[in-house]
Amino acid sequence: AHTVITSSALNKANSSQEVFFEVDLPKTAFITNFSMEIEGQTYTGEVKEKEKAKKQYQKAVSTGQTAGLVRASGRKMEKFTVSVNIAANSNVTFILTHEELLQRKLGQYEIMTRVKPKQLVQHFEIVADIYEPQGIDFLEAYGTFISNELLPLVEKTVSDKKAHISFCPTLDQQRKCLGCEGTLIDGDFFIKYDVNRAETIGDIQIVNGYFVHFFAPSDLPRVPKNVVFVIDRSGSMRGIKMKQTKDAMLAILNDLAEDDYFGIVLFDSSISTWKESLTKATKENVSEAQQFIQGITDLGATNINDAVMKAVDMIMKGKRDKKVPERSVSMVILMTDGMPNSGESSVPHIQENVLLAMGGNMTLFCLGFGDDVDYSFLDVMSRQNKGLARRIYEGSDATVQLQGFYEEVASPLLSEVDLRYPDNLVNSLTTSHYKQLFNGSEIVVAGRLTDYSLDNFLVEVFAHGVRNRQGLGVRLEVTTHDITVSQDGKQAKLFCMDLQVTKDRSLTVTLRDSVRFVVILHKVWKQHPYHQDYLGFYTLDSHLLSPSVHGLLGQFYHGVQFEVKDMRPGEVPEKPDATMLVKGQELTVTRGWQRDFRWDVKNGENIPCWFIHSNGNGLIDGNHTDYIMSGLFKTV
Repeated sequence: AHTVITSSALNKANSSQEVFFEVDLPKTAFITNFSMEIEGQTYTGEVKEKEKAKKQYQKAVSTGQTAGLVRASGRKMEKFTVSVNIAANSNVTFILTHEELLQRKLGQYEIMTRVKPKQLVQHFEIVADIYEPQGIDFLEAYGTFISNELLPLVEKTVSDKKAHISFCPTLDQQRKCLGCEGTLIDGDFFIKYDVNRAETIGDIQIVNGYFVHFFAPSDLPRVPKNVVFVIDRSGSMRGIKMKQTKDAMLAILNDLAEDDYFGIVLFDSSISTWKESLTKATKENVSEAQQFIQGITDLGATNINDAVMKAVDMIMKGKRDKKVPERSVSMVILMTDGMPNSGESSVPHIQENVLLAMGGNMTLFCLGFGDDVDYSFLDVMSRQNKGLARRIYEGSDATVQLQGFYEEVASPLLSEVDLRYPDNLVNSLTTSHYKQLFNGSEIVVAGRLTDYSLDNFLVEVFAHGVRNRQGLGVRLEVTTHDITVSQDGKQAKLFCMDLQVTKDRSLTVTLRDSVRFVVILHKVWKQHPYHQDYLGFYTLDSHLLSPSVHGLLGQFYHGVQFEVKDMRPGEVPEKPDATMLVKGQELTVTRGWQRDFRWDVKNGENIPCWFIHSNGNGLIDGNHTDYIMSGLFKTV
């Protein structure tokens, strides 16, 4: 969306006056141009990055120069302010252009313009033109300040691919009352619309050697979800915050689908639950849960760590007992207003504990109430676990904010969405792998084309949904004699596989331009007393594998359900020992760090993990020697 705001002012005084230009713009927008026209002369501003701009703004103002600055203003807006001295009987025209990528939420795009002229305006108009190649499905336009009398002034013209909206009140129509100098124009103007959604892999727009891919599939069945609501009931939630949380939860529980499973965890310094295990969202269970919510009382401190651990345990137990649908999405929604000050209170330790416990098997959403909450803590923890955080502002609409957020994530359609483009035609991609796609939202991927004359190319989308995804059916068998590749039970030729060898370093195997395996040679210090060079086997795209994957790889493809308890000092102070409950056994494990080479084959990423003693006995099926083939690459 490109927005141009133009404002003209005339200094009618007999001496020079300072004229202010002040406008609110969305926090997701960025200024692309600012200029001033004074006495026929145009002065173009230099737009700079925020932190640099703040320093230069202070210096410019102190020396009497004209400068503008963007500051935070409310929940969703930022305020741009600039002032300039204008000579007597002279005028100035300010022109500001900002752009933003519209994010589709709840099935629609929204353009919001804040309009606060603070006085009657001789010539006032809002004009919008929309062009969508896919065609416009619906469109509405309204303003929070537009009364029934002004409503006919909002004119809309909609054709197949274009729309035109205008709102042009006269000077008298702007007045609060006959003869008043006050203006009615004070609020927000909204344009909401969506485009036609064909059953394709989305819309691709190509301009000047770049492309943008919009992916929002229609008519997909929703995926059942397993959700645990973790609710802060500490003393700081007393009063209006607790009432608003209860009101929101009552409405949210009503929105659960009958094939969903849910749980409720309450926490202060202690932890309690509605039920010990996940429960199906039948009408009877929802009604019982609503009565439980009504009885929540606030007291005590804030033990976030144990509360989230309890929620994770409930989901893991539901999966372990096969109580929840196999093809379902699991999520934890944490609602809190404070800092952790009971139980584990170290923010890094809590984030580490949650990351290890969730293990990439579920999503964490965090909702932080008010200004006292440590929002950065919640934001990082959410992002580490495939989710996002949202600040809930204190106010009369907090209940609506809570419900609105839940509606955005309530209907998952796809998980592990992978959008692929030809490597030889596309580079400089933005993020092209997403953990989930929710109903009413949209995935947007942009990139640069190697051939500027290109007007089309192949796009592939892989994802998990309700419908069973067709597996690759490829078998790769390596023996000391030869390499055999078979597909769907028939012997296949090597053209379905791409092998890339880096001398003395790695082997990359790509199947059908999708699943990739990397075998890396890890070398150690040659005089080390017991460590040896070894091969590391890594799956770069495990989410694209068939559910029927078996063997050693298959044991970990679906994720290992485990629980860690009884943490205690180990041989090395910074590496504690613990007891791991896994596959019905108690194993001794040690906390440590290991490089994960999936993300960067060269250097890897240091991540926390548990080291299993005794060559993994108890974790893997059988004994580790069952998986060893000596002389794998030797010829006979």
